[in-house]
Parts: sequence; structure tokens; C-alpha cells
Amino acid sequence: MSEQAEKNVSAQDFERILRQLNVANEGRRNLDRQLRVASERNQKLVTALEKTKAEIENLRLALSQEVTPPLNTATVLDVHTGGMTYDDLAEGKTPAELEEYLDVMLSGRRVRITCSPLLKIGQVKPGMTVLLNDQTQAVLSLGFESLGEVVTIREILDDSRAVVDMPNQVKSVVRISENLNASSLTLGDTVTYDSRIGMITGLVPTNDAQELVLEKVPDISYANIGGLSTQIGQIQDAVELPFLHPEIFRVYNLTPPKGILLYGPPGNGKTLIAKAVANSLAARIEALHPGQKRTGYFLNIKGPELLDKYVGETERQIRDIFTAARQKAEEGNPVVVFFDEMESLFRTRGSGRSSDVETTIVPQLLSEIDGVEALDNVIVIGATNREDMIDPAVLRPGRLDIKIRVNRPDRLGTEEIFGLYLNESLPLHSSVIDRFGSSQAAVAAMNHEITEALFATTDENRYVQVEFSHGTFQLLYRGDFLSGAVIRNIVDAAKKFAIKDQLDIGEPGIRFEHLQEAVRAEFEDQVEVPQMAEVEDVLASKNIRQPIANILPVSNKFSGERGRA
Repeated sequence: MSEQAEKNVSAQDFERILRQLNVANEGRRNLDRQLRVASERNQKLVTALEKTKAEIENLRLALSQEVTPPLNTATVLDVHTGGMTYDDLAEGKTPAELEEYLDVMLSGRRVRITCSPLLKIGQVKPGMTVLLNDQTQAVLSLGFESLGEVVTIREILDDSRAVVDMPNQVKSVVRISENLNASSLTLGDTVTYDSRIGMITGLVPTNDAQELVLEKVPDISYANIGGLSTQIGQIQDAVELPFLHPEIFRVYNLTPPKGILLYGPPGNGKTLIAKAVANSLAARIEALHPGQKRTGYFLNIKGPELLDKYVGETERQIRDIFTAARQKAEEGNPVVVFFDEMESLFRTRGSGRSSDVETTIVPQLLSEIDGVEALDNVIVIGATNREDMIDPAVLRPGRLDIKIRVNRPDRLGTEEIFGLYLNESLPLHSSVIDRFGSSQAAVAAMNHEITEALFATTDENRYVQVEFSHGTFQLLYRGDFLSGAVIRNIVDAAKKFAIKDQLDIGEPGIRFEHLQEAVRAEFEDQVEVPQMAEVEDVLASKNIRQPIANILPVSNKFSGERGRA
């Protein structure tokens, strides 16, 4: 019984195994069929890929020919990436109005073009330069142009337009390149301007002490200034000593002056003194620190040039001026900040006729001067012909601490100034040299004689007669109205008369007669009567302070004529 059962089990196992074998064989055959199909598909795919690769290579070669020189260039004005819709079509709009295109400036004309497949329109921005193929399609971007005229922004109108000051002082509305972020542009920024497309293209990094350039000091020394030895001594004591020996001043608990005011009639060397101060400081500091190159800087600011009608702009420029000065001073260089015609910029608050800009400009200057205290190398020098018009807060101690009057030259000063312009380096007439024996002696004698002639209280030298309100008169002479500028004009005119004589009669060289004629021309051919302020200044120097009714010209040329003040 048991043996029969074992045989039955073995037969069942055999049949089961046989069935499994048949199933496995069928699965293998299916796999073989699938493998053959996959192999056939793979071969087809390989063939298709090879064909596509060849087509791509042919397309690449064809497209590369699109950027083969020669190519035109154009500057992008506008980029449009819209698409045509059924509503647009129903409204009668054309694809040229709505599809992707570029508006470019090409050969001075505005042209509408498309982009080739080589260039995605989303990568193109207004202001870019693009290359064009022979079908006038944009094929490559060259980026943003960074060259152009330098202009100043005056107003931002919107994200794409601004108002700028052109180099010819005309204001224009211009486009803003995508290279610039309109929100980051501010009033007074300096930018490049492409006049071909009317677009500003880039920001010019600059210090806005800008138009008021921080210049190296000209080679002007105290030796180039005549007739002002007293004033030069005062300014040396006031400026150079504390700047050169700060440690001694600290021992005595003294601080260097922050500023100096030079005041007095025009043309007497206030600007020259300021330049000589910077030059002398640099030279003497360099001498104290051998081996260290120190450069003096002179920031020359003319009041009227700094005034700006836009609110806050003048104040911003004053901040920039002192920022530039501090940067140079921190390097150990002496810096002179010189405000010429100071009364035009910092006049007494409340005295303005229109906008009273001084109510904000004066406090800005005061805050900057007060901030100079920690610097050892910055000095503020102001020059004015009308110190009475400057706001008193500017002139108080602790700001412009020292006030030095630059007077008209006296006899000695006049002769000294003549010596600067009329010296032995100039050609002198042979008769003058024969008379005095040498060029040096002749020049000294001519300078002395013309000085004495100018200061002589003779009828020939009478210049104006001042009538006072109470009926008295005061004669003023030519010598009362001398200045360094007038003396230079006299010598220059004498040189011209000498040149004319050389051309007319063949006798070269300056004679005393040329100086006499130059004096006559300076005082009789230029102005009929001096300005009221000039006459008042001359009278003040004589300690005469009375109300003036009339100014009467009494020189030879105007003898008998009368003029009202």
C-alpha cells in the first residue's frame, strides 16, 4: 500500500514539473520575441538619431552662416513680446502690431525687425546693440554700449524717461536704458548719453565735487605776491604754525583755526594768497617728513557756480566738496577749501529776494565746518568784497576764526607789484638802459617813477570828486584806486604800446612813456566813474564815512562832466 502511494506521488510531481517546464519554455519564447522586437526598434532609433544628428549639424552650419561677417549693427529702442489672439484678429489688428519684434535704430532710422532662432527675444533689452543678418534679423546681442556724452540727471519722469542737462546747457527728455535702474537714479547723477538714440546708457562713477574739481595746487608761492607782506605774515602765523606744529598747540590747549576770511576790494590778491597757502603748507609739511611725498590740494569754489535752483542740490554739492577734501586730508595732504565771492552763497539769512535759499545753505556750511575739527589738514578760506553781507554765524569764532583785510597797495606795495610784472627779463628801450647803465637799474627806476607818478596829488592825477550829502567835497586820485589787477593791466598795456612802436618805427623795448600812456588808458578809457561800493571802500580806508550824494569824474578826459552815483 505504501509503495503504491509513493509511485502515485512521483507521477504527480513529474506532471507538475513538466507543466512548469512548458510554462518556462513558453515564457522564454515570448522573451525572445520581445527581444527581437526591441532590437528592431533600437536599430530604427539609432538610424533616426543618426539622421537627426546629421540634420542638426546641417542646421548648425546653416545658422552659423547667419553670423558670418559682414553684419550690420543696430541699437534696440523697444522690445515687444506679445502674441496674436482671436480677439485681436477680430479687432482688425495685424501680426506686425502684436507678434514678437524689436524696434531698433538702424542707420539713423527707426526700423521694426524680428529675431532669428539664434537669439531669444527675452534676452534682448532696450539699449542693447544687436547684430543683423542679410535678412535684417537680429542674430546676436553685443550687450550695452558704455560710451557717450556725459550729462547730468535733473528729473526722473517714470521708469523709462528722464530729464537731463545736456553739455550745451539745454535740458532734454531722454529714454532710460534697461542697463540702468530708474529707481536707483537720483537728481545730479552723472550718466552717459547716446545722442543717436536719445537714451542714457550708463552711470558714470564720479565725486560730485564734480564740476568743482579738486585740483593740485598751482606753483604759486608767497614770492609771487607783491605788496601784501603784512597779510602774508598774518596768514602764516594763523595757518602754517598750527598745521606744522600741532603737538605744541595741543600742549598750550590751542586748536588750529578752521577758517579764514580774506576781505577787501577786488583785484588785490585774495585768490593768490589762498593758493600760496596750500602750496606753502604742502612744501613745509613735506620738509618735515622727508621721503614722504605730500601734495597740496586747492578746491576753488566760486559762489555763483555752486548755486542751483533745485531744492537741496546746492547743499548736496557742499557736502560732496567737504567729503572730497576729507578724503585727501586723511592721506596726510593739506587741503585748502577756497570759497570765492562768498557773499553770493552765504549771505545773511532773511535777506533773500525770492526763495531765501541761504536759510538752508548757510546751516549746511556751518555743519561741515564744525565737522572739520578732527582733521589736521583742512583749512577753509573765504574771500569777499562785501563782508557785511555774509551771515554773522559764518564769521563767528570757531568757524571763520581769523579775518584778514587785503587792502589796496600803498606806495611801497605798488612798486613791489610793478617789480613782479616789469623786470629785467623784458626788452627795454636802449635809451632807458643807456640812461641808467643796466637793465636792472633801469627797471628799478621805471617802477619807482611810475609809482610816484600814480600817487602824486596833482591835477593830472585827479580821478573823481565825491560830493557828500551835507555839501562838502572830497577829491580822490588815481593812486586811491590802485589794485594788483590794475597794476598788471598797466604793465600789459605798456607792453602792447611798445610792440606797436616796434612795428611802426622799428624801435624795440619798453620806455617810461609807454607806462604813462598805459596809466592814462587804464583810468580814462575804461570806466567813466568807479562803482559806488568802490568809492565807499576808498573813503573808508581814509576814515571818511559820510553819506554820498554825487560822484563827479574830474580826470582830464571827463573834466567838466558830471555823473550821478
